[in-house]
Amino acid sequence: MAKSYETVIGLEVHVELATKTKIFCGCSTEFGGAPNTHTCPVCTGMPGSLPVLNKKVVEYAAAVGLATNCTITRNCKFDRKNYFYPDNPQNYQISQLYLPICRDGHVDIELPDGTTKAVRIHEIHMEEDAGKLIHDDWEDVSYVDFNRSGVPLIEIVSEPDMRSADEVIAYLEKLRLIIQYLGASDCKLQEGSMRADVNLSVREAGSTEFGTRTETKNLNSFSAIQRAIEAETIRQIDILEAGGEVVQETRRWDDNKEYSYAMRSKEDAQDYRYFPDPDLVPISISDEWLESIKAAQPEFKTEKMARYKEEYGIPDYDINIITDSKKMADIFEEATAICNNPKKVSNWLMVETMRLLKETNTDIANIPFSATNLAKLVNLTESGAINSSVAKTVFEKIFAEDVDPDKYVEENGLKQVNDEGALRETVEQIVAANPQAVEDFKNGKEKAIGSLMGQCMKAMKGKANPAMVNEMLREVMSR
Repeated sequence: MAKSYETVIGLEVHVELATKTKIFCGCSTEFGGAPNTHTCPVCTGMPGSLPVLNKKVVEYAAAVGLATNCTITRNCKFDRKNYFYPDNPQNYQISQLYLPICRDGHVDIELPDGTTKAVRIHEIHMEEDAGKLIHDDWEDVSYVDFNRSGVPLIEIVSEPDMRSADEVIAYLEKLRLIIQYLGASDCKLQEGSMRADVNLSVREAGSTEFGTRTETKNLNSFSAIQRAIEAETIRQIDILEAGGEVVQETRRWDDNKEYSYAMRSKEDAQDYRYFPDPDLVPISISDEWLESIKAAQPEFKTEKMARYKEEYGIPDYDINIITDSKKMADIFEEATAICNNPKKVSNWLMVETMRLLKETNTDIANIPFSATNLAKLVNLTESGAINSSVAKTVFEKIFAEDVDPDKYVEENGLKQVNDEGALRETVEQIVAANPQAVEDFKNGKEKAIGSLMGQCMKAMKGKANPAMVNEMLREVMSR
């Protein structure tokens, strides 16, 4: 009888914090600068340079800890993790081993069957990021860019509580949403501001003993994480089925080949020769400061969903999509406050905004238009100043350039024609020119009016009031 196996997964999630400067110096953290332009003696590890802690890093770390139900360590400190790597300029990394800032938390994830599960968080600690190696295969050399060196990170270490790729993705999505709502990071996997290392082992179903785990790195999208988990699970089961033993090691995932390969045997903490950093004083978090961080916590998705349902009366599906992005939720609330029409605002976000985001390959966090201009468009449409066809054209312009719709409609002559005299003249001409369509309509063929409507709208350059045109056509043809 074939054995049944269970997968056991824990994650180490690295998140780059949204500070303007690095953790121990004043260099910019902005993504995408020319190599080695956001650097100084501190973040390039020059002898004699001394680190100075960025207070905002501690504030963000504590805020994430509170939002994930952690206990905040009131007196914590930094340690040196010693190892040599080409993109590690000091030959050590400043991190936290002995007294991390957050411990013993959890987040609740929603599973596909509708149930929830608590994933425990062992700790969250602060540390500095390393630089980045750039490999030139043509020249067969590697270059190092220290722009990322010293960018502040938190590492969120879970307990091995997840049992499938689906649970892992649900956990990561929940973490990302919490952190984005806090404004602590943009959590863009493609830019490396959120990275996950997967610790995975398999064991026979029903066993309470953990198997030998591997750590898989180089995972920069949720889909890559899912594929890596599925591949590593199969790889380990195949080894056990063949009578072999899984080796504890760090593996690198190649998403193009959907294959992982061993990088190095997995080190333990003692291999890094940790010791307290002598250049940084311990951190003391006062009751008053922690209370101010608590007071600044935002309304998260779950609370927003309940409030939206009661306050705005829009469908649950809309609520779920809108609150899944802080940016979209902010635009929805601001626009609704201006135009007082939550359903119409929701419609524009759910249909046209989502369509254009997909077509332009734009991240939902980077919605390019203001809530004010969306609200103005809703008011223009609802007042009858423009019809729905023109509104879509104007919205595309708002999406592309965030134009003021009031000015754009006025300057481009797009206001809806409600002039009964002008409409009647056009309708009379179209009816006179299409006797067969008129005959068909009189014989009960409703479709005939569609063709006439189209001709009228074209003659009026799309600016006619469709309801008035429809009513007038029926009146003229019924004579």
